[in-house]
Amino acid sequence: MLARTRSLWERQDRHPGDRQRLFDAVAQAFPATRVLYPGSYVDVAASFVWPAVTYVDVDSRAQRFFADEEGVREVIGAHVHDTTGRDIRFIHGDYQADLPLEAASFDLLISLFAGFVSEHCTQYLRIGGRLLAHPSHGDVAMAALDPRYRLAAAVTARSGDYDVSTRNLDAYLIPKGAEPVTRERLHASGREITYTRSPFAYVFERVS
Repeated sequence: MLARTRSLWERQDRHPGDRQRLFDAVAQAFPATRVLYPGSYVDVAASFVWPAVTYVDVDSRAQRFFADEEGVREVIGAHVHDTTGRDIRFIHGDYQADLPLEAASFDLLISLFAGFVSEHCTQYLRIGGRLLAHPSHGDVAMAALDPRYRLAAAVTARSGDYDVSTRNLDAYLIPKGAEPVTRERLHASGREITYTRSPFAYVFERVS
């Protein structure tokens, strides 16, 4: 493994195992095989959990990281018994542009701290597939406005563990403020909407 590969991963994994625990909880609630992770940077924890992950990032450091294929598999191999069946792909580019991917071919779309992933990448998610979104940067609010999605679960965090709940979903996504939530407002602010309840993340299902 190249030293820079190890260094980039160690800086990404500042809270060891945290991202894997999140992904494990989501995978147990909503099984998936093919996963698309735009704005991933070097977060290969998704490949600890799912067998086929396509990562997308415009950052040149991420490009160098994934170019060290042996090093990336070594990182994954520390968490997975056998990496030979793991399909690990990286696209160096902007997820807001057209990607060389087949439409409706992924089971799960991940949007964590990367902007309006759902707005640009839902086309690659199959009907019935899920979107895992963190409210940072407004993508949860964007998905909530999108008629192609319905809220499927809330993900709560406590003492480093994650719980994916499908109960009482009507209690979520209620804005605290009186100002209407619109796409224009979200694009102008680029920030999350403050809701009356604040789970760590949300899972949406693509319904149309």
